[in-house]
Amino acid sequence: MNRLALALALAAPCMAQDARAIIEQVQRRASVNSERYEGTLQVFDAKGRTSEKRWRYDRIGSAGSSKVVLRFSAPAEVKGVALLVINHHDRASDQWMWTPAIQRDRRIALQDRSTRFFGTDFSFEDLEERDVDQYEYKLLGEETIDGAASWKIESRPKQSKSSQYTQSVVWVRKETYTFARIENYIKTQLARRLNYSNLERTQGIWTARRLEMHDLRRKSRTVLVLEKLQYNAPLKDEDFTLQALRRES
Repeated sequence: MNRLALALALAAPCMAQDARAIIEQVQRRASVNSERYEGTLQVFDAKGRTSEKRWRYDRIGSAGSSKVVLRFSAPAEVKGVALLVINHHDRASDQWMWTPAIQRDRRIALQDRSTRFFGTDFSFEDLEERDVDQYEYKLLGEETIDGAASWKIESRPKQSKSSQYTQSVVWVRKETYTFARIENYIKTQLARRLNYSNLERTQGIWTARRLEMHDLRRKSRTVLVLEKLQYNAPLKDEDFTLQALRRES
């Protein structure tokens, strides 16, 4: 083996470890006991038509094993519709959707996770937590995203992780260890691109207050703006159950 080949062979595991360490640092710096915000979502379809929705987002628990409730507050036709997400370290999340108009909840099957969540460009899978342990990482290099020097990292789901995506490419801002962009691929086709912007420090945590999800196949996009964001809010574990989902409608 020549010197160059030997150097590359020795560097490869280090690069893989560095990539994972970067993602671990992102998760660590964003670690909180709970989170709450009110979100405004503007949906732009392929013909330029716009619709607007609002939801409240509540999250409790540690990274990878958290619980989330998303509940629409507007417009009237979707008010009260809610999604409960129970995240797991070692497998895909469990999800249930509550529809007050028919007083019924339904479990979201794994094969349905790739579908859009209530007219937005986020799929059900996009709403679950990306836990560091469920992916393999590879450092691809460095790029500048929106003026910010960033690491470019390939992320592939492990066999235990059920996902519609074959791989993702993740950009992490060097200065703040926050996501700048995530591109999700189905086989070799770029399916969705999520951009993170309007970075602000909230309670000591750097947070993107504007998320823009592009569905490249539908040629549509959804802009999510976070308002009234609060970390370590006084939330209760018993509010993240199916019973609570039905009770609060």
